[in-house]
Amino acid sequence: MADPSSYRPKPGQIPDSPGVYKFRDEHGRVIYVGKAKSLRQRLANYFQDLAGLHPRTRTMVTTAASVEWTVVTTEVEALQLEYSWIKEFDPRFNVKYRDDKSYPYLAVTLNEEFPRVQVMRGAKKKGVRYFGPYAHAWAIRETVDLMLRVFPVRTCSAGVFKRSAQIGRPCLLGYIGKCSAPCVGRISAEEHRELAEEFCDFMAGRTGAYLRRLERRMQEAAEEMEYERAARLRDDIGALKRAMEKSAVVLADATDADLIAVAEDELEAAVQIFHVRGGRVRGQRGWVTDKVEAVTTGGLVEHALQQLYGEERGDAVPKEVLVPALPEPVEPVAQWLSQRRGSQVSLRIPQRGDKKDLMATVGRNAQQALALHKTKRASDLTTRSRALEEIAEALGLDSVPLRIECFDISHLQGEDVVASMVVFEDGLVRKSEYRRFQIKGFEGQDDVRSMHEVIGRRFKRYLQEKQKSGEWTEEPDGGPAAPVYGVLTAAGEPDRADGRPVDDDGRPKRFAYPPQLVVVDGGAPQVAAARRALDELGIDDVAVCGLAKRLEEVWLPTEDDPVVLPRSSEGLYLLQRVRDEAHRFAITYQRNKRSKRLKSSPLDAVPGLGDTRRQALLKHFGSLKKLRAATVDEICEVPGVGRKTAETVAAALAGAAPSAPAVNTATGEIIEDDGAPPAALSAERGQER
Repeated sequence: MADPSSYRPKPGQIPDSPGVYKFRDEHGRVIYVGKAKSLRQRLANYFQDLAGLHPRTRTMVTTAASVEWTVVTTEVEALQLEYSWIKEFDPRFNVKYRDDKSYPYLAVTLNEEFPRVQVMRGAKKKGVRYFGPYAHAWAIRETVDLMLRVFPVRTCSAGVFKRSAQIGRPCLLGYIGKCSAPCVGRISAEEHRELAEEFCDFMAGRTGAYLRRLERRMQEAAEEMEYERAARLRDDIGALKRAMEKSAVVLADATDADLIAVAEDELEAAVQIFHVRGGRVRGQRGWVTDKVEAVTTGGLVEHALQQLYGEERGDAVPKEVLVPALPEPVEPVAQWLSQRRGSQVSLRIPQRGDKKDLMATVGRNAQQALALHKTKRASDLTTRSRALEEIAEALGLDSVPLRIECFDISHLQGEDVVASMVVFEDGLVRKSEYRRFQIKGFEGQDDVRSMHEVIGRRFKRYLQEKQKSGEWTEEPDGGPAAPVYGVLTAAGEPDRADGRPVDDDGRPKRFAYPPQLVVVDGGAPQVAAARRALDELGIDDVAVCGLAKRLEEVWLPTEDDPVVLPRSSEGLYLLQRVRDEAHRFAITYQRNKRSKRLKSSPLDAVPGLGDTRRQALLKHFGSLKKLRAATVDEICEVPGVGRKTAETVAAALAGAAPSAPAVNTATGEIIEDDGAPPAALSAERGQER
């Protein structure tokens, strides 16, 4: 535990101006990012008597080893820089909302010649119109299914659309009247785009005028005694009304607004957001966070706004944002939202009427979400804590292994030998820390030797990172010296004691943090190899064990007999999860590597021949075998291939020995040499490990 006075800046060093500051730990990793209207006043609050600090703030300042800051001109710039640094460095002590869903949107691809209506998740694309987010994809599909009767816009994939155009016959939706079938020319591209824009207008809330127009057309058809057309229009009106019922009107003035509510206790907070467009609730989402810093409700709202609109532009930021408490100060946040939208955004607390009532509903949802989360997490935390305690007790560890790394070797009959490293922290996967290795020290199949190489490479990198950060150096005789920790210079930059600057980018380094426990997939030989690799590097504070698949035995390097955990043990279950995840990650990498090798061809080595022309050659001749038999003049007939390139291709194929024919291992059939890998690889997978 660090003493904050050891890295406290000297009086007068901190400027009295707006800025953003970063606290770093002894490894140089950024652990907290904050902004301030006055850096001097804000940072002074962190260096008061520890007894007067919030418990979580006290933990942060005692974990930190240095502090630095960046001066900006305005508070809006500070807000923007704070958001950028939180996204870049992912500080452990900042509020981070755990959003466990990628919320689906209803998207209309207006950037295509024939716009398509579909469900989309993830990052938004330019030229696509989005509606939502929705809580469930099935809710979008139900709405779209009702509306396709009136707006028969294309919903098929590019492959289905292209196939229907080739055969001149639409898909099933075209036959049942739920697609206007532009693929076969039933309507033109301009008419189909107009149909898609009408669909967007209706989804955007402009429903009244369109319904009145349909009702007028229905009455005209009835007066002209065209009863079939009138009945069809009646059914269309009914379908649209059913679609509208799925998002009832909550604000009568066709408001576009987002309502944000917060429910919190001393340790956690839940945020719920209702997206209202055209006076209707179009979507709902929610987050939960640990209150890892002393933060007010206004501060939680500010963090939620950054999370919600940090990557958004234009209409994705609504005209009005209603919140339970305003950030302090509110002007920079409101100005930041207006800049992202491109026009004025109203950020306020609703005081009366429908908006206040709807805010109460959102607040009730937040309270329920927090209660549900606490119920689930209590069970999860108890189970994970028990599992880690059982592992520590079974292996004789001094403390529970908060960081566990597991290694596995994978190959196919000694070829494409690779290894994986997966990381579990506090019993949960940490996928950003996963790593893959290619075995480089030797060729052939030797799991024990491979494990020794991988463990050695991983911990050599750990020692190198310690040297970079100044925590570990070598004496001239090669032995380890005393640790050298970073100190704060007058400029606020962390330096080593020997004057050389520490790597201060703050990003998580690949192998900078050691585990408390290394798990290897295997028995006593693999465990012994891992322990030997650590001993050769002088690392004696990392425990090692192995989990053998046959009887699920836990092997230790110093014991002749394995440790047998009960089948009902939570500790054994956690070790199995770690081992299985390492195996999955390793075999996925091995398959990808083998697939790339099988896809290679003599054309890959031809200088100046890129993917486009390589594909054009194979498409023109149909197979590598026919291309090999072609003359230079015939190769020149391929668009984009000149004589010089054709001569190079012919020479490369003539010099390359023809490979043995590919064989389908399931049927024994010889597959035509077309430059592609054999289709049947599944039989090989039974021989993988």
